[in-house]
Amino acid sequence: MLEFDGQAMNLGVYVQVPFCQTKCTYCNFHTGVVSSARFAPYVDAVCREIREHRALYAAAGLHSAPLAAAGTVDTIYIGGGTPSLLAAELLRRMLDAIRESFACQLAEVTLEADPETVESPKAVAWRAAGIDRVSFGVQSFVDKELAASGRMHRREDIYRAVPILRGAGIENISFDLIAGLPHQTAESWRRSLSELVQLEPKHVSIYLLEIDEGSRLGREALRGGKRYSAANMPSEDEMADFYEMAQAELGAAGYAHYEISNWAKPGFASRHNLKYWRREPYLGFGAAAHSFSGSERWANAPDSAHYAAALQASRLPVDQREAVSAEQALDEELFLGLRQLAGVDLSHIERQYGVSLTSRVAPLAKRGLLQQEGSVIRLAPGRLSVSNEAFVELLR
Repeated sequence: MLEFDGQAMNLGVYVQVPFCQTKCTYCNFHTGVVSSARFAPYVDAVCREIREHRALYAAAGLHSAPLAAAGTVDTIYIGGGTPSLLAAELLRRMLDAIRESFACQLAEVTLEADPETVESPKAVAWRAAGIDRVSFGVQSFVDKELAASGRMHRREDIYRAVPILRGAGIENISFDLIAGLPHQTAESWRRSLSELVQLEPKHVSIYLLEIDEGSRLGREALRGGKRYSAANMPSEDEMADFYEMAQAELGAAGYAHYEISNWAKPGFASRHNLKYWRREPYLGFGAAAHSFSGSERWANAPDSAHYAAALQASRLPVDQREAVSAEQALDEELFLGLRQLAGVDLSHIERQYGVSLTSRVAPLAKRGLLQQEGSVIRLAPGRLSVSNEAFVELLR
């Protein structure tokens, strides 16, 4: 089993499926709308990358990758895009390739899905293939907000899909909501939270809408335009209020807030995503998939056609690669560690990296951005919605 800092760690595997039915107005991911005829050839390429990963890593000069690949895989996450668009048999093929290529002791296998793509035969096949967790892109329970954002599903699709999953034996369901969608108000946000709580998912992710040049809505909002309902977006202050409302409502409903954007019923925190926040090793397969060995990060090219063509030529299309310096690793320990509400053990980090962080931490604690209890520091509970302020100061 792989060891980091003297401790045995398991390995996470992420599989990227970059296909969608439509491009949401707020989306800034490397995804696209393509003919379903391209699904199977893409899966062929992913399976080839998985099965030949050792030789491909060696040819690409990724010398730290075999060390990471020696770990026992205990989590798989199939994300996108909308991987639930694929036929269940294609999903099974990728999962089988992982089981055949790695030592596996699977504790969690997640599939990202959109509500309108869920059908009973597919859900039964997902469970038979080993998928035991579904992460739903719900985003809102208000049809006006969903339509304005370019989402394909509507409120009724959520209520139809959840019983189908549970009937197929998939009880571990996660809901995503987005705070800041066009036409969203305090009243409509409270309604979405209320309906989510009534459906009782095991896990909830709350994301603040990102406004940047990477999405159509973001570009329009930055230019002061009106397309994509950009003129009807809540303010940053309103989004912060929505986040704090979610904290209160979810806490009252028995969800533990364990990471800035994530809440879970006891025992249902995302095992796979915890690997990212704890800097544990993971390997990514597919176009735009990212990997981390513990000392190096790399990413595949984002274009799915380029990716598939490279694999057909027995070449790994790595287009980003970075050795992680000790300074970078320290910053990541702080940034990712503080995203977790349990906080970080300052004395452990200081010993590990041979540094003193008192001069960085003390001013932030004095300003009420950080709390310190013994050697553990964490973000102050009332400042989570403005956590970037603390991160910018801490990582200077």
